[in-house]
Amino acid sequence: MDIFTSILGPELGAIAPLLLVGFLALALIVVAAFIFLNQKADPLEKLNKEASPEKLTKKVAKGGGLRTAKSNDKLEKYSTFLEPQNEKEYSAVRQKLLQAGYRSKDSVRFYHFAQFALGLIGLIIGVAYFMLVLSGKEPTTQQTMMWILGPGCGGYMLPKYWVTKRQQKRQEEITQGFPDALDMMLVCVEAGQSLDQSIIRVSKEIRSSFPALADEFEIVSHQIKAGKDKPTVLADMGERCGVADVSSFVTVLVQSATFGTSIAEALRVYAGEMRDKRVMRAEEAANKLPTKMTLATMALTVPPLLIILVAPSAIGILELGK
Repeated sequence: MDIFTSILGPELGAIAPLLLVGFLALALIVVAAFIFLNQKADPLEKLNKEASPEKLTKKVAKGGGLRTAKSNDKLEKYSTFLEPQNEKEYSAVRQKLLQAGYRSKDSVRFYHFAQFALGLIGLIIGVAYFMLVLSGKEPTTQQTMMWILGPGCGGYMLPKYWVTKRQQKRQEEITQGFPDALDMMLVCVEAGQSLDQSIIRVSKEIRSSFPALADEFEIVSHQIKAGKDKPTVLADMGERCGVADVSSFVTVLVQSATFGTSIAEALRVYAGEMRDKRVMRAEEAANKLPTKMTLATMALTVPPLLIILVAPSAIGILELGK
């Protein structure tokens, strides 16, 4: 302790052990990450993976043969570090990113890399701020941990917050534009177009107003053209959107195709229900306004009213006291 005090001075000497532990932990994290990311894979294991039938089938199915699959080798090296090893956790993160509009193959890896990188950057910023600004003010242990670990935790949670807000915004946009899309689809079907053609037409017409919903319809049209089963395609659309109205719409279409009923009649009934639900949502939002405005009204109205009513009496009492 005396050595730290003599080197760093009396101000930094008291917290020198804490700073040393923090720097050692940071250096250990950096070294461990460097070693883990640069470890060499077993050649035999790599050869078995490359020669597996599933791997070859995926590579050929992408349309570029075996060469195009090598474009992602740099990220494949870090897959065990940047992806959850639990299949359930991976599926949950993947579905959340899909609902937020991130459909890239490497979106899960980029998401976890952003969490790791921003957390490490925040930790470095916190340590630098503490050493340059707060070290001479003799902060408590709680303040020290808050200013050092707080930016790191904030940087780690920032990608999750961003994805959640983007997911909510996208779902709200889909919910708002879905009734109009159903009305347009009903018009196309009643005009003699098939369901596939109406989906393509609707995706083009609503792109300027609701691009997220247009993207979903366009993905459905491309998957149907590729020969994928229509119920599976519609079910995937419901999972990507994450909106209850879209999932109910998928169920209606699947049941209509299964039992052989008219798609136009099903669309007409469901479009009417969606219009009624939109009116009900608007009425619900309007009915919430008085409750939300009560607190602001009380805060802005009661104090001036009390001043107007009490001030003359208070002034009179003060004058009588003199």
